Amino acid sequence: MAASCSLVCCGEEFRFSNGNVKNADKLDFTMYKNQDESNPRKKNQRILLAESNRLPYVGSTFGTGSLKCNNLCKYYVGVLNKQTMQMEVHNAQLFNMQPVIPGEATETAKPQNTSQTYRDKVDSLIEAFGTNKQKRALSSRRLNQVGSDTLHQAVAKAANTVIDQKGLEALQQEVAETESRGDLALHLPPCSADAERPENVYLFDDLLSPAELETLEQAGSKMAALTPEELQNMKNGGGCQCVLKLLENMPTVDEELREKISRCAFYISLLLKMARQKSITRKFGQEEGCPRIIQTKLLRTFTVETFNNGRVQNVVSSSMGTKLAAYSLALLLHMGHMTADLTLLHRDLGITEARMIEVAKSMGLTLIRPARGKGAEAELQDEHRQASLILPLVKYDQFVERRKRKKMH
Repeated sequence: MAASCSLVCCGEEFRFSNGNVKNADKLDFTMYKNQDESNPRKKNQRILLAESNRLPYVGSTFGTGSLKCNNLCKYYVGVLNKQTMQMEVHNAQLFNMQPVIPGEATETAKPQNTSQTYRDKVDSLIEAFGTNKQKRALSSRRLNQVGSDTLHQAVAKAANTVIDQKGLEALQQEVAETESRGDLALHLPPCSADAERPENVYLFDDLLSPAELETLEQAGSKMAALTPEELQNMKNGGGCQCVLKLLENMPTVDEELREKISRCAFYISLLLKMARQKSITRKFGQEEGCPRIIQTKLLRTFTVETFNNGRVQNVVSSSMGTKLAAYSLALLLHMGHMTADLTLLHRDLGITEARMIEVAKSMGLTLIRPARGKGAEAELQDEHRQASLILPLVKYDQFVERRKRKKMH
C-alpha cells in the first residue's frame, strides 16, 4: 500500500556550489529579505547566509550569482519521514550558495560606459552576438576608417608642408582669387588663354560645331529674309535687341558671312529665350523651326534634370543662366569683331548689369564705356557698356563690396 502524502509549506531548498555539506546541522542559517515591499521587483528578493566554522556561504535570489529559475513556476521538495513513513512536501525557494572568503573583495558589476555612442554599442553587440556576415562588415568598416584616418593625417602633413613653403598670406591670396572665379569658371566656354589670336581664345567650333551650324540653314535663311518692316515690328514687340542688331547690320556683299550671322542669330535667340524660362519642355523651339540636333544640344548643355511628381523636368537653374550668358557673349564677340554690347545682352537675358559685368570679367574681357557724345544721342551712348576681347586677357582683382557709413549730422 502506498504511503499517504501531506503538504507542508514551510521550507527552502539550497545547494552548495562546491558539493554537498557533510555536517549540515552545524550550519547557522540567516535569511534576509528586502524591506521595500511595495516594489514588485524587490519584494521577493532574498539573501541566505550559511555560516560554518570554516567558510560562510551566501546565496541570493537576484544578481549575477542567482539561479536562472522560472518565476512562473513553483518548486517543492519532498522529505520522507522514516518514523511515520509519510512524505512531506515543502514549498521550496532555490538558492545557489557561494563560498565567501573573509577579506576578499566581492566582484561588482562594471558600470556602463556612458561615453559610448549608439554606434559603439551596436558594434559591441555585433562582436558578441552578430552573424558572420555582420562581423565581416564591421571589420571592413573599421579597416576603411583606419585608412581614412591615415589619409587625413597625410593630407594634414602635406598641407603643413605647403604652408611652411609658401606662407599663409600667399595661400590666402590664392584661395581668394580661386573663389572669385570658382563659381563662374565652371560655366564658361572652353578657353585657350595662351592663344595668339583673339578668335582662338574661345573657338567658334566649341560654341557651335560645323555640323550643328549646317542644320541651321533653313532657320537662318528665314532670319536673313526678314524685311526692315518685320524687324521693326519685332523691335516694337519686345524682341531680342542683340539679335535685331545682328540682323540689321548683316553684310550685303559677303554671302557666306551673311549666312553664318543669320544662323548664329537664330541660335542666340534660342539661348536668350531659354534664359527667361524656368523649365524647358521637349517641344522647345519647335514653333521657330529648331532642328532636333540643336534642341538636344540645348537641353543637355544648358538645363539640369530634376524629378517632380515622378516626371523628369529640364530646369534652367541660376548656374545654367550664367552659362547661357557666357556662351551668348562669346558668340556675339565672334559676330561683332570681338566686341559685344553688354547692356543689350543683359536686358535680353533678364539679369542685372552687375551680373553681366561679372561674367565678362570672368572671361577676361576688357570693359569699354563709349565716350560721352553731344546732342540727343549722348544719354543713349552713356547707358551702353561694351566688352572686347583683347590679348592678353585681363585678370581682375576680387571685388569686395563695402557699405558706406551714413554721416552723423
